Amino acid sequence: MAGRRRWRTEEILDAAAELLRTSDAESFSVRKLAAALGTDSSSLYRHFRSKTELLRAVADRILATAMDGYRPEGDWKQRITALALRLRDAFGRQPQLATVWGRYASSGTGSRLVMEEVLQALRESGLPDEEIPARYHRIAVLLSALIASEAGVSTITPEEHEEGMELFRVAVLGADPERFPALAHFARDLRPLRADRRAAFEEILAAQLAHIENGR
Repeated sequence: MAGRRRWRTEEILDAAAELLRTSDAESFSVRKLAAALGTDSSSLYRHFRSKTELLRAVADRILATAMDGYRPEGDWKQRITALALRLRDAFGRQPQLATVWGRYASSGTGSRLVMEEVLQALRESGLPDEEIPARYHRIAVLLSALIASEAGVSTITPEEHEEGMELFRVAVLGADPERFPALAHFARDLRPLRADRRAAFEEILAAQLAHIENGR
């Protein structure tokens, strides 16, 4: 009788990423992944000690993919902006994994490549070394939050989108001007969160980098 196939780590990560395309971190489990591979959970725990470790590895592959072929160009702000947009696009292709990255982070090669580039760019900015770790942390928090937020919006169905738009119109255009005077005043100019997210992403990041530049 033939023995059960032994799955390589990369094959397990491929299968996990595919499973996460149609689910999320909450519903994902090692048991479900094992079933998809036609094996048992114990065989996967030889590669990863826990579900969290597995999810971190999957997210780290997205970071590594984003860094593949990356070459730093321009000044320090252009470098960080280019890197941020690469991360945004990479997680945009697998939005469920953006929330995994935001929640669990990662500690693999992809993560180290991203950290190295941001830290090098911040050193190029002229900041004193003692300020760089805190500035790096703020950029990392900002990017993970923006990317996870955008990814969450991108996964909604057309029906959910239409429902959300209707609720937005009711909440904003139908606001009682006596109770919500500012909301009623600006109602026709307000836009839902899903609108112009790329421009918002770049403007928020640019504001953070300008803050760093002006505070040197």
